[in-house]
Amino acid sequence: MIDLTGVKHHQALSEMVDVICNKTQNTDRGFFQVEVAYFLSKMASSMRAEIVTKDRGDIPVNCYALALGTSGFGKGHSISICEEEFMKPFERRFMEDTMPTIADQSLWDIANDRTARSGGDQQEEYDKVSKEYRGAGAFPFTFDSGTSPAVKQLRNKLLMAGCGSINLQIDEIGMNLVGNTEVLTLFLELYDQGRVKPKLVKNTADNQRNEDIQGKTPTNMLLFGTPSKLLDGGQTEDQFYTFLETGYARRCLFAWGQVSKRAKETQSAEEIFRNLTQPTNGAIIKKWATHFHDLADPAGFRWRMLVEDDVAIRLLEYKIACERAAEQLPEHEEIQKAELNHRYFKALKLAGTYAFVDASTEVEMDHLMSAILLVEESGAAFKSILNREKAYVKLAKYLSAVNTEQTHADLHEALPFYKASNSARNEMMTLAAAWGYKRHIVITKSFVDGIELFQGKTLAETNLNEVVVSYSDHWAFNYLAEKVPFDQLHLLTQAPGMHWTNHHFKNGEKGQGHRTEENAQAGFNLIVIDVDGSIPLATCHDLLRDYRFLTYTTKRHSDQENRFRLILPMNYFLELDTEDYKGFMNSVMDWLPFKTDESANQRAKKWECFDGDYHYNEGELLDVLSFIPRTSRNEHFVQEGRKLQSLDNLERWFAQRIASGNRNNQMIKYALALVAWIW
Repeated sequence: MIDLTGVKHHQALSEMVDVICNKTQNTDRGFFQVEVAYFLSKMASSMRAEIVTKDRGDIPVNCYALALGTSGFGKGHSISICEEEFMKPFERRFMEDTMPTIADQSLWDIANDRTARSGGDQQEEYDKVSKEYRGAGAFPFTFDSGTSPAVKQLRNKLLMAGCGSINLQIDEIGMNLVGNTEVLTLFLELYDQGRVKPKLVKNTADNQRNEDIQGKTPTNMLLFGTPSKLLDGGQTEDQFYTFLETGYARRCLFAWGQVSKRAKETQSAEEIFRNLTQPTNGAIIKKWATHFHDLADPAGFRWRMLVEDDVAIRLLEYKIACERAAEQLPEHEEIQKAELNHRYFKALKLAGTYAFVDASTEVEMDHLMSAILLVEESGAAFKSILNREKAYVKLAKYLSAVNTEQTHADLHEALPFYKASNSARNEMMTLAAAWGYKRHIVITKSFVDGIELFQGKTLAETNLNEVVVSYSDHWAFNYLAEKVPFDQLHLLTQAPGMHWTNHHFKNGEKGQGHRTEENAQAGFNLIVIDVDGSIPLATCHDLLRDYRFLTYTTKRHSDQENRFRLILPMNYFLELDTEDYKGFMNSVMDWLPFKTDESANQRAKKWECFDGDYHYNEGELLDVLSFIPRTSRNEHFVQEGRKLQSLDNLERWFAQRIASGNRNNQMIKYALALVAWIW
């Protein structure tokens, strides 16, 4: 992109934002800069300022802006500062002096033109034109809602007046977007040149069609509000994205206001008061308010600003750079491409605004570079809007943050975007679970008296230097709770006369743990399995060679009947109660390719140490998400298992791994496993 090193924002914009930041006690300038750019453009377009280019002809100055900020950001206060303190002198002079003067002259021009064509009386034609002009109603300098016919009527009035602009300013856009769909659709046409085709209505004696007037009516628009209401994951957000796709992405300047650390958090009340009342605020307001009053002089009407060759070439360089950047984006990012490809046009219009504010007859290089700077910051804000958290992401984070189970009613009350319909809820919950899958968030579902309950947990990844064990030289008492390195676990499993478990127990940190289910503390990261002769040890090693594990033989182990213990470290540290642990271990044992001792599904289960043979295998940690009860992945695992319930463990192991193109390989492995088993 173009080099913006050392480029500063326009003086008027920068100083006005300084005042707004002081008065709102908010230091996030991005929101206020876009807001001020809109108001400056509103002045220029009201005076029908035009940019004169050699390649595109005359271009009217105008601005569309979308500014989002959280509640309490200072949106309403900043708008009030702009309107009442900075812009009021311009508006008053324009409405009371400039517009009536220019409108009267324009009405005479229209009357004279019609008189020349019809050969009628000049005064009569003027009276007709004047009546038509007054019949369109009073001119609203700014309006917050409307209809398409009303906007077209206002546009016709401004064409007759020969001055003024159409200025739409909608607060709380999230709540008002859908209700203003009609007028916002019309504004898509009005942006470039301020032209729109009239609607054909039936002509009657009581409702006669007026004669069309050719011309341009510059149009400005400011949409602002909270992002949560606009990006609600529902109808409003869908409509918003439709507008972006159909043209607002390329037309708007964007701002995403983040609540920064306000001054009240770092300053005393006296310091804040001094900031609010410092004399420089009043001096800057008076300076620019007086200057804007002067800009409303009729002598500044139809101010024309020439774009010289060097500025035009720099603008073309920026256009080419934007187009090249857009080409690098993937095809599916159409909205981002449109916004990038048209940044140059927004920059040109904003540069014209700056030239008008400076009363310059040329769009100078500084004007263009300052405009490009703001447009680039707008592009960054636009990216933030597109990359905002989706509704299902917020749902997943909310469930993982609360410590209690949530009903649909709880979620609907706490989360405005949570839908009422079952299909929408199910889809959002499915997406939330899928999003959380790679981010260590597990969402569980259960039913109590027919009521569906949800709970989210953020899982901690297993640290292999801290695997959970408890051990004692007594089978029931005096268990010491510790976390030990997995690669040193054999020092415990081979210790004669010791007993150990994969859970901690109450008072275990003092070495006084009593091994009972009631005393077991939720939290484990090792799966321990007893294998009593159901498979040869070497075959077990071969079948599980992709996973990290430790095996050690027990005292009843023999060459004829292999008895050993299998220890699998998990990829996550899980906290499961008695019932869920039992369901978890049952799923693990169903997954294994051999029969095991089913008593391993008890949290208080203990294993005896024995100084036999042990073996470590390097591999990946076992992914246990499919085994966690009451999750969508476990439901899928159980359903798939039912399809193969007629098969034994070894047959299921290979059947689940058969995919297109590897069936023969899996069958050969199955046959070899059987041979090894027999021998």
